[in-house]
Amino acid sequence: MQKELVEFITKSLVDNPDSVKVREIEGEQTSVLELTVAKEDLGKVIGKQGRTARAIRTLLGAVSAKTRKRVVLEILE
Repeated sequence: MQKELVEFITKSLVDNPDSVKVREIEGEQTSVLELTVAKEDLGKVIGKQGRTARAIRTLLGAVSAKTRKRVVLEILE
């Protein structure tokens, strides 16, 4: 569920939605989502002073509270 949410939000923000890739690494208590976008779209995903990235992480926190599993979003270059 979290992976699809991040993918949907990111594809809505960027110019090259085909280059968006989200990889999920499952752990016992934590899941790590690695987000990769085109180099020219990196600024759009992060936002001014990291506001957009922080908003995405906040939404992830709200969704992951249901599953009682911590989710970490890493934006890769």
